[in-house]
Amino acid sequence: MKLTKSLQAWQTPAFEKTLRTEIEALDGNLLPLQQGLTQGSHALEDTVTATIIRITDTDDSIQVKAGIFYRSIIAGCSCADDPTPVDELSEYCEVLLEIDKATAEATITLAT
Repeated sequence: MKLTKSLQAWQTPAFEKTLRTEIEALDGNLLPLQQGLTQGSHALEDTVTATIIRITDTDDSIQVKAGIFYRSIIAGCSCADDPTPVDELSEYCEVLLEIDKATAEATITLAT
């Protein structure tokens, strides 16, 4: 994945907002939401909100630690008589992003 707009905004006041917008617009499958679950059993990928925790500048990349707020559900068996409620649960995980300064290619991993 590429975060081109974020790289273009690097070292400007708009960087954090641009990065948050790009993270929130990503396909949820590109984020480690399922791995970051703490309450539910299935991540809802369309409810992502990001916050920037830390930014580190290196010679080759921009390294970012970000918090991701999203929702999950506890998936039941989908039977007609399944008593499991389909309530959405609040989830939070932290991710590490590394944006290559030459190509805007980014990697995202779950922070431990």
